[in-house]
Amino acid sequence: MSVRLPRQKPFRFSIQASEPPGGFTGSADDGDRWRALARQIESLGYDSLTIADHLDSQFAITPALVSAAEATTTLKIGTLVWCNDYRHPVILAKEAATIDVLSGGRLEFGIGAGWMTTDYEQAGIPLDRPGIRIDRMAEAITIIKGLFGAGPVDFEGQHYNIAGHEGTPKPLQSPVPFLIGGGGKKVLGIAAREADIIGINVALTAGVIDASAGPNATAEATEEKLQWIADAAGDRYDDLELQTRVHLAVVTDDREGFAEMVAPALGLTGAQALESPHALAGTVDQLCETIIERRERFALSYVTVGADAVESFAPVVARLAGT
Repeated sequence: MSVRLPRQKPFRFSIQASEPPGGFTGSADDGDRWRALARQIESLGYDSLTIADHLDSQFAITPALVSAAEATTTLKIGTLVWCNDYRHPVILAKEAATIDVLSGGRLEFGIGAGWMTTDYEQAGIPLDRPGIRIDRMAEAITIIKGLFGAGPVDFEGQHYNIAGHEGTPKPLQSPVPFLIGGGGKKVLGIAAREADIIGINVALTAGVIDASAGPNATAEATEEKLQWIADAAGDRYDDLELQTRVHLAVVTDDREGFAEMVAPALGLTGAQALESPHALAGTVDQLCETIIERRERFALSYVTVGADAVESFAPVVARLAGT
């Protein structure tokens, strides 16, 4: 498939972390290790630290991001991503604007429609069908953008009604960078029209991460997603930055052997795993070559890996960041 790509952007790299290295111990050391991780991420040249939004073993987003910001000076902090269903958009806008103010204007605002079934079940939150969740997220984005701007917001929708609310505080950044992530046509269409950064992810329609998502993680599926984005973005397409979460990032001398080992759990063949934008394996040289090739093929310039790879992936960051 031949897909027109947006204008090429310099590489940026981020770490996604949700808890202190080694997990929670129930002591003050948890906070110390979290702040030390943020400082390490910054010192190694990563552009940002992001945190997911789930109800399992992880920090709450707002205090964790503020703590990371206070421990660093230039590191961007972001959400990958806030689940819209867990907060009313007026509350979410206030939290996000507060983070941006307290961090000195370093927030990247990521939002999604929600997907993890266990979060909804355990918290007793109604899990509506995907189309309803996505429509609700679209309304929330309109409200939040309005609250970030000047003047009171009035909004009447199917899911939210806002009457003359003046959002305070206002964020320092104008505009705040919006990241909208997903793997389906509808949510990526919204992202193409509303986001500054589009997180191209696997469509987790089953509500869990398992082999059933494999067909949606292939290179061919990614090209189809790019076409959806191009069709929906119109004139703003060239300005979009495309991001992906690499769920497996491993430095190894045996990339083919590693791919064959992990591929069944991903619902892929070994060859498909090596081509998937959501996996990276090889020597540092091979990783760099692969990342460059993926920017040329998919325009993916913003790459996020997990905290387990913060040190092993650092030579890649040192070589490619900003190029």
